[in-house]
Amino acid sequence: MKYGILLLWLIGHTTAEAQRYKACVVAFYNLENLYDTINNPLVNDDDFTPSGSKHYTKNIYLDKLEKLATVISQIGKETSPTGPALLGVAEIENDTVLYDLTHHPFLVQRHYGMIHYDSRDARGIDVALLYNPSIFTPEKAEKLEVQLPGNSKEAFFTRDILYVTGWLAGERIHVYVNHWPSRRGGEERSSPAREQAALTCRKHIYSVQQKNPGAKIILMGDLNDDPDSPSITRSLGARSEMSRTRPGELFNPWAELHARGIGTLANRDSWGLFDQILLSQSWLPPQATGFFFHSQHVFGPAYLKELSGRYKGYPMRTWDGNNYRGGYSDHFPTYIILLKNLK
Repeated sequence: MKYGILLLWLIGHTTAEAQRYKACVVAFYNLENLYDTINNPLVNDDDFTPSGSKHYTKNIYLDKLEKLATVISQIGKETSPTGPALLGVAEIENDTVLYDLTHHPFLVQRHYGMIHYDSRDARGIDVALLYNPSIFTPEKAEKLEVQLPGNSKEAFFTRDILYVTGWLAGERIHVYVNHWPSRRGGEERSSPAREQAALTCRKHIYSVQQKNPGAKIILMGDLNDDPDSPSITRSLGARSEMSRTRPGELFNPWAELHARGIGTLANRDSWGLFDQILLSQSWLPPQATGFFFHSQHVFGPAYLKELSGRYKGYPMRTWDGNNYRGGYSDHFPTYIILLKNLK
């Protein structure tokens, strides 16, 4: 358990003998407006202060932290007792909230490291990567600015893409954490902004693959689009079938779940699967060496859901307008399981 990775016994397809695997969990979670209570004059965070419209007090902040820490402590735990080795997060204000979250009593024993850069998003929200230092060792990180096309969004700036490369239990990997522009203003009008974010990420991925065609790449985030949206199928060029994914391409394991009506957020009785984790072909069996992709999951236990009323089954969100709803997030987390044969 040096790396906090569970040993699994899985029956192979061609043999009756059980095989032993090391398992690793990689997850993503939109934390829904995790702000501190201090007014930052450089961004539009006035609502999330004690004197703001939401009356965002220290008690609400601490309750929000506890709820998020509860969720993160449980993601993938049935597979790996130490939880996610990598956790991408979105909608965080700064490194202060990340520190408070990772030092909550439910998470402090994991000793999560964090990688975060401030972006020029008008709301002051960013993405970040949390990592278990006993499993992942970062080597390099940078932020990729997304240049929005004209008239696609009211705001001029959006969240940067976080790029991190390092070693996952001794294997070199490349991780991109995304939070693409929202659909505010209409899906059609805002679509070019998300396609631009996808192209920005894809261009950087190409640069990595030019140096190492077999690079192991993970793209995760709240993409504000579904697996069948043009930003993903066309701009990223992601494949929805593992068998049809070629070297240099990305595989999107979420298309099947989306087609079955499974999602990570709901609006007007329609489910979207915006929170996705994509992988390069080099993770896919049977060609993959070392860790390989095994399965994808939406983490949606009953306590994360509205239990009654009009929104029954929806994620129990933090806010209902300016009223503190006391939920967790308006998104369910997603995670994938990677396995490595111990032979």
